[in-house]
Amino acid sequence: MIRRLAIIGVGLIGGSLARALRAAGAVGEVVGSGRRAEHLQQAVDLGVIDRFSTDPAAAVTGADLIVVAVPLGAMGEVFRAIVPHLAADAVVTDVGSAKAAVVTALREALGEVPDWFVPGHPIAGTERSGVAASFAELFQGRRVILTPLAHTDPQAVARVRAMWQHAGAEVVEMGVELHDEVLAATSHLPHVLAFALVDSLARMHEHNEIFTYAAGGFRDFTRIASSDPVMWRDICLANRAALLDMIERFNRDLGEMTRAIEDGDGDALLEIFSRAKQARDEHVLRGEE
Repeated sequence: MIRRLAIIGVGLIGGSLARALRAAGAVGEVVGSGRRAEHLQQAVDLGVIDRFSTDPAAAVTGADLIVVAVPLGAMGEVFRAIVPHLAADAVVTDVGSAKAAVVTALREALGEVPDWFVPGHPIAGTERSGVAASFAELFQGRRVILTPLAHTDPQAVARVRAMWQHAGAEVVEMGVELHDEVLAATSHLPHVLAFALVDSLARMHEHNEIFTYAAGGFRDFTRIASSDPVMWRDICLANRAALLDMIERFNRDLGEMTRAIEDGDGDALLEIFSRAKQARDEHVLRGEE
């Protein structure tokens, strides 16, 4: 049981976590914090949090577990604000999509990474944002990756693991570097491609007609281009090294496909398409069964 949970950044992820823990009876009081009081009041009105403060230091006072769910670019500022006001037994975790950047932000803010901090990342979300989009079932059957460092307190890891399990998630652990490589390939690159495609088409002279006739395939592929631009700007910059490696690899493969089309090489195209279909059917569709 979490006696008092403080959520810094009550949006889709933070709000859904609060809802899930309430539904599971795993939390007592939930305190929210953020920049805009009207958004936090909406969270109170929706029953997501019990009370709020726009001062993160006040929000974490007396909390035994703190979840930092702000954009990556704001992590350092939040850490500097809350650390002097943490309870002696408090555990802090985050939901950032690039773990090396979060660890670096904490180290730069404090001069070290304390053993009570457990880096985390739920592999869940939608293209919508804000607390009004939150729902208790968001994490059901989804993975949450924890990336504790060598000196992270095992009891702190256990408390964060239990929190996510109460929310319905499957919790796994991996190293910081591996996490960032995996997410660059499976999440960050797809978002970059979706944003790039929609932006490219939008800048075409005939873009209104193009979007009018967009079918299901286009909508499925570009759905994630409706995600929060500020959040994805921060993710791209925070995980730039791993993301650039994936973009370079993708560009090489796209170049091979381009040459096959230029050459009218149907056999090469069929090989690429068949290989891709087999991989997706085996690894993605099987995981959805």
